[in-house]
Amino acid sequence: MSAVVIARQYDTLDLICQRHFGVTAAVTEEVLEMNPGLARFGEILPEGAQVTLPDRASVREIKMVNLWN
Repeated sequence: MSAVVIARQYDTLDLICQRHFGVTAAVTEEVLEMNPGLARFGEILPEGAQVTLPDRASVREIKMVNLWN
């Protein structure tokens, strides 16, 4: 089940994803696919814009690799 979030003043899509999921890697792209036309607003979304987010269970987990250890 997806959720709808209303953008706050000066929100970016990355900020909404970070606030909702705790990550932005791969999630931002998935949210853009779910919201055709959202990219036309540019980096900062207008206050009150509705953003549909995927279910937390469907968010892909990205594993981080440290090359220096």
